[in-house]
Amino acid sequence: MTEKLIALAVGDDGNLAPHAGRALRWMVYVVSDATEPSLAWTLDLTDAGSLHEWHVRGDGNRHPLHYVDVAIAGSAGDGVKRNLLQRNTTLLTTVETLPINALEVYRTGVLTEGLPHQEQQCQKTDNS
Repeated sequence: MTEKLIALAVGDDGNLAPHAGRALRWMVYVVSDATEPSLAWTLDLTDAGSLHEWHVRGDGNRHPLHYVDVAIAGSAGDGVKRNLLQRNTTLLTTVETLPINALEVYRTGVLTEGLPHQEQQCQKTDNS
């Protein structure tokens, strides 16, 4: 693996956010084979800047997650995954609940896919 930027969606409870679109905090790590992952920055978004709002606006503007190679959350819709991939950001989902565990499992290449996307997850909740 060459050096990559991996963003992890983090909910208010510190666990991996259950839905990428409503996650307002993303912890971005630099990851490579040669070194341990290191936190590069924390991306704090507003509701209007969330991945969900960017996706439904569909205005073609860049999103801050376009600067990472991989983003990981509990779930995400196929449309937002496609839109991110157009700018070379792969959005993955996982059943892992702890962000650092998701990062470590991703590094091993055996990240278990998250639950299917459900429309009600797109609605604003207090624990996203």
